[in-house]
Amino acid sequence: MKETALSKIHKALGAKMVPFAGYNMPVSYEGVNAEHGTVRTDLGVFDVSHMGEFLVMGPNALALIQHVTSNDASKLVDGQAQYTCLPNEDGGVVDDLLIYRLEEEKWLLVVNASNIDKDWDWINKHNHVGAELSNISEGFSLLAIQGPKAIEAMQSLTSEDLSAIKFYTFKVSDFAGIDNVIISATGYTGSGGFEIYCKNEDVAQVWTRVMEAGADFGIKPIGLAARDTLRLEMGFCLYGNDIDDTTSPLEAGLGWITKFTKEFVNSENLKKQKERGVEKCLVAFELDERGIPRQGYDIVDSNGNKIGNVTSGTMSPSMGTGIGLGYVPVIFKSVGSKIHIQIRKNAVAATVVKLPFYKKAKS
Repeated sequence: MKETALSKIHKALGAKMVPFAGYNMPVSYEGVNAEHGTVRTDLGVFDVSHMGEFLVMGPNALALIQHVTSNDASKLVDGQAQYTCLPNEDGGVVDDLLIYRLEEEKWLLVVNASNIDKDWDWINKHNHVGAELSNISEGFSLLAIQGPKAIEAMQSLTSEDLSAIKFYTFKVSDFAGIDNVIISATGYTGSGGFEIYCKNEDVAQVWTRVMEAGADFGIKPIGLAARDTLRLEMGFCLYGNDIDDTTSPLEAGLGWITKFTKEFVNSENLKKQKERGVEKCLVAFELDERGIPRQGYDIVDSNGNKIGNVTSGTMSPSMGTGIGLGYVPVIFKSVGSKIHIQIRKNAVAATVVKLPFYKKAKS
């Protein structure tokens, strides 16, 4: 079991540690609902150093990225980031990821922790253009400072104007006394904030300074459990739950990151799928009655026939209602459609809704 550079700090803070993607990670400190509320109203900091980071460099870096990813990275300029995915050759998704354009010939890919080795092998397999690849995952740490007070609380730690770092942009600058830190605003909670990429040997100093600067703003450490409820309230996909090797980006509602203005892995087949239409799709739903939908629960129609399954579900801490995502036939995709979630012996009524569940979100 791997440890992040901050594991001792988490344990000292009383975190509940659990195995996740090969790492010993903090799942909670004081409880998921309290931590969730802290991020929605004040400020929280997550250690997400288990995530993977690859550098793609050289004159053919963009060509490789364009070939293996579904979105159009040629639209990016230095200082911009992009959400995208790695399509596989069978219509599914190898992983979803973030791309950062550092320079014209230097790009950073941020991948899911559970897929680091798989993604590395996949990208190398398709590197027919001789791009230079470097897996820097083991040497870097990542903090996510999330919440509406992030700008005000963190401004004293950097010479950058944090308010100028707009959604899906980033700066390489000083932060918490460390130079050449990536400060980005890609978010995964819907409550604003920043991600800090730094070397392992610097992250303890960054963590300490962040906690000190945020003390007057109610900052608290937040675990992975609240990260999951926060992202679900926004309807953000989680790899392994809502997307995987068998779900196409079009079925998952990710057509907006699937650009057919270029050729990429399996683009021809995905384009045909778009033209003929998908048979199933990912929908968001709220329970009409009391209950908690869980991953793996059956989705049934009014006659009790199974029509799909829940991929993510929880009791929304912000709204106090059961919410979830799941795949159903397209005839149920319209907002207002009625479905049922099989919770043990009861088929609990639910309504398909428009995302995000949490309507007060700030990008």
